Amino acid sequence: MAKDIVPIELGLPEGDVTTLWAPSWREDDDDWEAFLGLDEDLYAFDSTAELVAFVRGGEEHDLQDHPSWEAFAGSDVLAFRAEDDNCYDLVGVLELLGENPDESSVDEIDQSFAIARAIGEVCELDTVTRFFNGNPVLAAVTRGMDEFYGREGLKLWKSIRKTVAKGWDDVLDALQDVMDTPEVDRAEVERARRDIETAEAALPEPEPEPEAAPTGYPEGSLWESVGIDPVKIVFADQEYLSLRCYLGDRPVFLGDGDQAYVFTSARGLSRFLADNDDETLSRVATYERIKVAATDGSLDVHVTDENAYVLVGLDRDIEEGPSVVDREQLGLAVELIGDLANYVGDRDLEAAVTGRGTALRRYLHYVLNPDDGNLLEPTAPYDGEASEWRDLVTDVERLVTTPDIV
Repeated sequence: MAKDIVPIELGLPEGDVTTLWAPSWREDDDDWEAFLGLDEDLYAFDSTAELVAFVRGGEEHDLQDHPSWEAFAGSDVLAFRAEDDNCYDLVGVLELLGENPDESSVDEIDQSFAIARAIGEVCELDTVTRFFNGNPVLAAVTRGMDEFYGREGLKLWKSIRKTVAKGWDDVLDALQDVMDTPEVDRAEVERARRDIETAEAALPEPEPEPEAAPTGYPEGSLWESVGIDPVKIVFADQEYLSLRCYLGDRPVFLGDGDQAYVFTSARGLSRFLADNDDETLSRVATYERIKVAATDGSLDVHVTDENAYVLVGLDRDIEEGPSVVDREQLGLAVELIGDLANYVGDRDLEAAVTGRGTALRRYLHYVLNPDDGNLLEPTAPYDGEASEWRDLVTDVERLVTTPDIV
């Protein structure tokens, strides 16, 4: 029950502060949520030692009514430190929104929004509740990174950034204004600091983190050891999984040599691997180990970022101009097209993204080689390049198929 009260750290305009949060509890058939504070003030401290000293001092506050308060108050001093997952850099939200979204940044912003909204509701801060209730677009981050792929996803991300740019400073000011730091005995603060240092010194040495494997998988994992990677391909209307390895420089997909086999779920891919062989990848010596894992149910189909190919939305970005195109996304898409074309022996398709001469090829080379001062910037309009790219993606879609599962 003591875990029902959580130390948190908040990054605010006037600096980082630490306090306590009771996310939710039920009492007398009512749901409650609270922060350390009294009446209209939320108590926040510059250090964990000050927080511990305040709790030890026995001063009145709202969390004393929490059913777990006594258990928490008697905890070891290290229980008062905010863990990394409970540190919210509210000042840094706008900076994160200024970068391209990824799973980490979307999750961090979601958590920051959630804690800010919770404080606004508990402390009845009209500025904060109006900001969230009046801007439903902000709720998109709760659905994760899937909302922000492709051009439409980036438009949504930019819309959230514009909304935050207009109102987030007022939210931060309202949160800062409700914070209050009560007086604590300095001798008690010093005693708490020494107790924390003693407790930290008694902790066992953490084991060193293993270095990441070159392929992006944990060292010693099945995928890292067999040299075969799960890949994800995202088209406009569907997302697929497949497998690929390289024999020398030659890409080999799960497939029959004319098409790569793709599946809409990890379960479908595993079922195929357990009960079927293909005509190319199954000839690789390590393939049997994957088949065994699929058969016994231990296969974990995990796609790393460098093996996720998002083709959706690039045509519209290309049409808007080179400055709009996500270079990393485009580079991965070109890699996939080249690999699939090589796998099926389609030299024309491979040359469409790796050769030179056409407007689209010049466009791709310009975007993907920003340090090459000899390349001329393409000139608008870019309708022709976008149309040619759409044709390429259509050709790629013909190179994948979902096989029957025996």
